[in-house]
Amino acid sequence: MKRILVVDDAATVRLYHRNILEAAGYAVDEAVNGIEAMEKALQTPFDLYVVDINMPKLDGYGFLREIRSQEIAQPPAIMVSTEAESNDRHRAYRAGANIYLIKPVKPDGLLTYIRLLLAEERT
Repeated sequence: MKRILVVDDAATVRLYHRNILEAAGYAVDEAVNGIEAMEKALQTPFDLYVVDINMPKLDGYGFLREIRSQEIAQPPAIMVSTEAESNDRHRAYRAGANIYLIKPVKPDGLLTYIRLLLAEERT
């Protein structure tokens, strides 16, 4: 079973993503900020990250830059944010995101990108 780490400071958003992902058959873990996400990612490998930008302590950009600098397996990352400016998108890609989505994310859209990044066949 593929493991996905959802990183967002909003409990409602984490629950929303967890419900979508678990219903699709993924194992989900959560982190409330980039620091907690770093700790979890360094302890246990994940197959994909779903990351918010605006979080306390360490934001999504900082988390991706930091995790990408580690000598560990580098799973794909989807950055999900309310920030819709092209500069935010460019910063996300420079930090190490593979895909940038604007909140609120539609379940089918999120799952399509996840399956694409994980090279899974749609069932």
